[in-house]
Amino acid sequence: MHQDMIIRITKYDRILHKLRSIGLERVFANNIGDTVGVTASVVRKDFSLLNIIGQKRGGYDINKLITSLDHILGKNGSQKAAVVGYGRIGGALLRYNGFESDGIEIVAGFDTNTRICEKSDCSVPIHAMETLQEVIEREQIKLAIIAVPEQTATDVFNRLLGAGVRGFLNFTQAGLKAPKPFNALKSKPGEHIVVHSVNIGLELEQIVYKLNMADKQLLK
Repeated sequence: MHQDMIIRITKYDRILHKLRSIGLERVFANNIGDTVGVTASVVRKDFSLLNIIGQKRGGYDINKLITSLDHILGKNGSQKAAVVGYGRIGGALLRYNGFESDGIEIVAGFDTNTRICEKSDCSVPIHAMETLQEVIEREQIKLAIIAVPEQTATDVFNRLLGAGVRGFLNFTQAGLKAPKPFNALKSKPGEHIVVHSVNIGLELEQIVYKLNMADKQLLK
């Protein structure tokens, strides 16, 4: 499945959950497309590729759509995750309570300073870095958010790999890639490793660029 399609499906799923929360039972492709910013034909094509069929005049049953998309996105059960680094980004993520609605449960945090919770409210336990592998294995954590200083990111990444973590959201400037072939301690043959990096500075630069381009078009 192409990355762009995965992003669209995630957006479809979020929209459908909101529509159901306000009591709607059916929806049309053009309604979903307008909200996401794509055409109705793109929505119908995506659903067709996923073997999701609607009615030409009646649209799609929202409950059935959510069931199908939640299954595809792996949201049928809660996925345990950990945050490594209790700085500004890590701390904000650990305090954020919106992950559960997406089927993700933050069950552990890690930092070199385990006394940090004495100065702030920690709803999630903060563990010492020395216990990382023990906690990851005990809690059966497969997802990790890395929010540590760049110079320690690679070491943290490798330790998480060795503990059995398979999915990573990287908030550092370090380019993290799974080694090929992947031979981490807890890996299994054919097991996939997914790393998604978030460069906030780059994202902001793109917004500034688009705003500047839009201003130039208005001046023509």
